[in-house]
Amino acid sequence: MDDRLYLRQLRAGRDFALTDPVAAQMANLVYLVGDRRAGKCLVVDPAWDVRGIVEAARKDGMEIEGALVTHYHPDHCGGSMFGFTVEGLPMLLELLPVKAHVHRAEAEGIRKVTGLSKSDLVLHDSGDKVKVGDVEVELLHTPGHTPGSQCFRLDRALVAGDTLFLQGCGRVDLPGGDPDEMYRTLTQRLATLPDDMVLYPGHAYGGEKAPLGIVRQQNPYLRIPDLATFRRYMG
Repeated sequence: MDDRLYLRQLRAGRDFALTDPVAAQMANLVYLVGDRRAGKCLVVDPAWDVRGIVEAARKDGMEIEGALVTHYHPDHCGGSMFGFTVEGLPMLLELLPVKAHVHRAEAEGIRKVTGLSKSDLVLHDSGDKVKVGDVEVELLHTPGHTPGSQCFRLDRALVAGDTLFLQGCGRVDLPGGDPDEMYRTLTQRLATLPDDMVLYPGHAYGGEKAPLGIVRQQNPYLRIPDLATFRRYMG
């Protein structure tokens, strides 16, 4: 991995949101990614304790100059869920004059749950690249969990949000979920990525990171033989 690549994994309840039992239970993983030499980074899925996330970047000598959003669920971008409100993108934009990079199929959902305006978002298609310093982040459209879910590829790292966990994948029974698209994402869109690429998931379900080769061996959702079986498996 390029030595100038900065990739910091932060776990809710351990590295930020230290006094929030709900955040700790959800085990969300937030990421800071960028150019170590330039001192610039992007934050992936800022939620729960935005000031704590910004402070973690500051302590590393990094300046946040934008946000990358994997999908519109409030535990990843802020908003109301299950009767409580999660801090997220609105707080980040209040603290810092930055934009949020989202897949265009997810923009409406993100605006709805966060209250952000169109001008706060930068819309992307799959294959687009966002540059921070001299580090490029490739945006990969991986629908299934939501219509505009996306993963972020940085050199030999894949920041996957709720698309893929070490021992599972994102649920498809919420609004916008689609088991057929999730199956195509797992068996086609992500299948070409190399085994030595390291998976960094959006929740610490079954672990916090692992090479894709190991995930492919151990994740039961990646060993389902056909779409009909996958549909039954996903309920």
